[in-house]
Amino acid sequence: MTPHADPQAGAAVKAADRAHVFHSWSAQGLIDPLAVAGAEGSYFWDYDGNRYLDFTSGLVYTNIGYQHPKVVAAIQEQAGKLATFAPAFAVEPRSEAARLIAERTPGDLDKIFFTNGGAEAVENAVRMARLHTGRPKVLSAYRSYHGGTATAINVTGDPRRWASDNGTAGVVHFWAPFLYRSPFYSTTQSEECARALTHLEDTIAFEGPQTIAAIVLETIPGTAGIMTPPPGYLAGVREICDRYGIVFVLDEVMAGFGRTGKWFAAEHFDVVPDLITFAKGVNSGYVPLGGVAISAEIAATFDKRPYPGGLTYSGHPLACAAAVATIQVMEDEKVVEHAAAIGENVLGPGLRELAERHPSVGEVRGLGAFWALDLVRDRETREPLVPYNATGEANAAMAAFGAACKKNGLWPFVNMNRTHAVPACNVSEAEAKEGLAALDAALSVADEWTS
Repeated sequence: MTPHADPQAGAAVKAADRAHVFHSWSAQGLIDPLAVAGAEGSYFWDYDGNRYLDFTSGLVYTNIGYQHPKVVAAIQEQAGKLATFAPAFAVEPRSEAARLIAERTPGDLDKIFFTNGGAEAVENAVRMARLHTGRPKVLSAYRSYHGGTATAINVTGDPRRWASDNGTAGVVHFWAPFLYRSPFYSTTQSEECARALTHLEDTIAFEGPQTIAAIVLETIPGTAGIMTPPPGYLAGVREICDRYGIVFVLDEVMAGFGRTGKWFAAEHFDVVPDLITFAKGVNSGYVPLGGVAISAEIAATFDKRPYPGGLTYSGHPLACAAAVATIQVMEDEKVVEHAAAIGENVLGPGLRELAERHPSVGEVRGLGAFWALDLVRDRETREPLVPYNATGEANAAMAAFGAACKKNGLWPFVNMNRTHAVPACNVSEAEAKEGLAALDAALSVADEWTS
């Protein structure tokens, strides 16, 4: 679809938004939301006719791009058949979505509890772990994000937790491996892996293994920086959990459903958790849907004992129909395989080539359609381009970089001192190269802030 200008309509949309919409994670009087007129594939456009290549995939969820006709048609067809029905009943799209998801999860995670999104999935996974073990505490990593609801925000390890931090929530944070900014003074991935596992086991020992219900980790942390764990780390966490009877939860809300070039990122590490949380890419965000994939052992806990949790819209027929269609599209169009190939052949090499030429790029990390550039003032010291959690004038360098991206027709994913390259998993080679060219120009602006 070709965008056309209609500034008057855009002004009306903006006016209604500013008068009535309360936006998340924002100081309401300081924001200026772009009024979006439409989207298709890897692009969206505004009412002034400006088109942007979306290197954010919405919030890293439009894994098959915007407005895929087969998924749109499936939602329309389901609305004509059965637009909604209560979760206590067996309905075809819910059953089929659960079957298709269970077929793709690792190991015996064959029971699916549906939620409306990722935060609710984490809430329920933690509840399941606590009920299954009879223990209160949860361990999770700094440099993580797990959602904005009561438990999920406490499990989160980034600054968005601070305002809602509840000291009685039973969450203990620890350092996960991240060699580029190692908290363990490691010099190799193997050192980082070993020291991070030792640190985790020490944390467990001092907290009391018998008090810990679950360890919750993003398989590959997303918003916090796309830090792929070193070989052996997740397997080591699995072994520790087994030894102490702790439930191992992998959060695949962002990394799942093809984003890393596998159906689930856990497949890269040959590890099977006890619970997987998912959302976002399961149906490309066309209708809100998330869930928990549950192992046989934990599911059996609730065979004769009611699970004390539920949602009015759990397994909503429209959302599940969108999931069924999305999974089928991903199979038919080999989207997972494409994500792996575009990462290996285009995004990875292209981003590393940019790093060679731009002193503001400290490190390139990622795989599939899931990449991050760590931007720095000084490559030797690795000083971030802006301070941790910077705002206002302190964030000027990243603000200038983001503005340069948009000026060149690229909508960037910017968080703290990083920009993430997270396009649709079916982004074409030409589109990926277009994005790389826009990043190239914007990084020249970031370079001006280096020492």
